[in-house]
Amino acid sequence: MSIENRLIDVVAAVVEISGRYLVCKRPMNKHHGGLWEFPGGKVEFGESFSEALERELREELELEVVSIGKTIFSSSEVGSRFRINFIGVSVSGKPVLNEHEDYSFCSLSTLKDLPLAPVDHEFVLHLEVSQ
Repeated sequence: MSIENRLIDVVAAVVEISGRYLVCKRPMNKHHGGLWEFPGGKVEFGESFSEALERELREELELEVVSIGKTIFSSSEVGSRFRINFIGVSVSGKPVLNEHEDYSFCSLSTLKDLPLAPVDHEFVLHLEVSQ
């Protein structure tokens, strides 16, 4: 597969505390700006999913990763080279907004009504049917 066609892995942290999930609002100047997403970002060359999660959560939200679980769900938006991998994560600290416009801890029913980025919406529907 040529470099132009290869998938680019993205990690998305699924932080769940007492039935509520951490989601963040994307900056308006980014792709899908103003939509909500599970926090994370691109996996850099030579980086594991765990290393990428630790780096992204530290850079974007100043959260420290306590433990990392398994990949719960993976999907790509039609026509996109990005494969988003949703991974269970436990964190410590209180989010500090270094990148996003806002954050919230939402129940599954609230998440379904939020304007989510497309693959994040797909993940929420997956969560709903798997519970």
